[in-house]
Amino acid sequence: MKKIIFVCLGNICRSPLAEGIAREIAQKNNLNIKVDSAGTGDYHIGDAPCPNSIKVAKLNNIDISNLKSRQVNNNDFKEFDLIIALDEKNRIDLLRMGAINVKKLGEFGRNGECVPDPYFFNGFEGFEVVFEMIRECTENLLIEII
Repeated sequence: MKKIIFVCLGNICRSPLAEGIAREIAQKNNLNIKVDSAGTGDYHIGDAPCPNSIKVAKLNNIDISNLKSRQVNNNDFKEFDLIIALDEKNRIDLLRMGAINVKKLGEFGRNGECVPDPYFFNGFEGFEVVFEMIRECTENLLIEII
């Protein structure tokens, strides 16, 4: 069984979306993978995903409302086969924390871009754009590893 963890800064918007999307893809395709998400920071430990992430996921028939934010830790670096950062800053932070072989989710997209934080977009549309980026990259990631 492959084990994948998606990591962003606070684990309330991008990485829970990636976790929910990956679980949906795995379920639909009977893939034997374990998926989780975490944040590099400790700002939101125990919090649910942000309302806009829950909303955009729900609009795409994915329920992430039961997820709770947590901070990535050294055990994750041992347990997970793939550590997927949502942007370059998260990748650098993970490497500083001791993770090895960290990939950026954007490497699995058309342009190899980082997945931007939707809070820097103007309104809900940013969450829609980021959701589609995460979906495309996650689909490509799972095709590549399976």
